[in-house]
Amino acid sequence: MDFLTDQDVQKYLQDGYVVLDGLLTSQDCDELRQRMAEIVDQMDVPEHCRTTFTTYHDEQLKTQGNADYFITSGDKIRFFFEKGVFDDKGEFIVPKERSLNKVGHALHAYEPLYKKVTHSPKVQGIAKKLGLVHPVILQSMYIFKILVCSSVTPHQDATFLFTEPLDRVMGLWIALEDASVNNGCLWFIPGSHNSGISRRMVRTPKGTYPLTDFIGREKAYDEEKFVAAPVKKGGVVLIHGEVVHRSVENTSEDSRHVYAFHIMESHDTCWSPDNCINTHPRLNQYTEGFCCHKLT
Repeated sequence: MDFLTDQDVQKYLQDGYVVLDGLLTSQDCDELRQRMAEIVDQMDVPEHCRTTFTTYHDEQLKTQGNADYFITSGDKIRFFFEKGVFDDKGEFIVPKERSLNKVGHALHAYEPLYKKVTHSPKVQGIAKKLGLVHPVILQSMYIFKILVCSSVTPHQDATFLFTEPLDRVMGLWIALEDASVNNGCLWFIPGSHNSGISRRMVRTPKGTYPLTDFIGREKAYDEEKFVAAPVKKGGVVLIHGEVVHRSVENTSEDSRHVYAFHIMESHDTCWSPDNCINTHPRLNQYTEGFCCHKLT
C-alpha cells in the first residue's frame, strides 16, 4: 500500500499542501533530535560567521543575504541564529543550545541519519506517486523553534528555490515533535500555489553589495485566508514550492523541532544559477555530489 494515497495527491494538487501521519516512528524522531544535540554541542562558529536568520524582507538583505556564510552553505552544515542571542562582541548571551534558528543546508549529504530519512523508501514512494521522473534533493535543514522564537512571515519557497518552469519544487517538513497551533505549526493559504510567485531572492553581480537582492516584494495577504496545519510527531507536511505559508511565534512551553528538505524534479528543469543558495553546478546533468543528490 502506498504511503501517499490518491486522495492525498488530490489534496496536494488542489491546496498546495497535505499533512501525512507516520512518516517516521517516535524512535526515529528521537534519534534525529539526539544527533542534532550532539552537533550543536560540538559546534564552533567563528565570530564573523555568527549570522542571524530572519524572514523579513529588508532584514534578509542586511543579515544572511549579505553573508557569504549563508549563500555558500548549500554544500555545508552551518549554523543560523535567532535575534538577540549575541552581545555586541559576538559572544553568546543565552545557552548555545537555545540560540539557534536552524542548521543547514546539507545535512542530507553528510549526516548518515538524516541521509537515511531523506532517501527512505517512503520518501521515494511519495516522489514516485507524484510522478517525479528525476527527483534530486536541493537542500535540507533542521529547524528548532525553541520557546519564544521569531515568526516566519508569509512566503513561497520558490522565492528562494527558483526553477524554470516553476512547478518543480516540493518541501517535506517532518515534525520531530508535535507541531500545534500553540507551539508554531505551519499555516497555509489553500490554493495559493496557482498564482505564481510575487518575488525572487537572487544573487547580485560579483563584487557588488549587498550579496543578494529581491526582485519584487511579498504581497499583503488576508489573515483570514490562512488555515492551520498541525501535525503529530513523525508526521510530514508536503509543501508545494509556490504555496503561501507561514508560522507564528512559539509562545508555549513546548519546543517544535523539525527536519525539512526540498526535492526538485530535475527532468526538463532549469535550476536558476541566480538562486541565493546555489547547489551543484552540474545539477542538470543529474550528477551526485555537493548537496544535490539523486533521490533514487
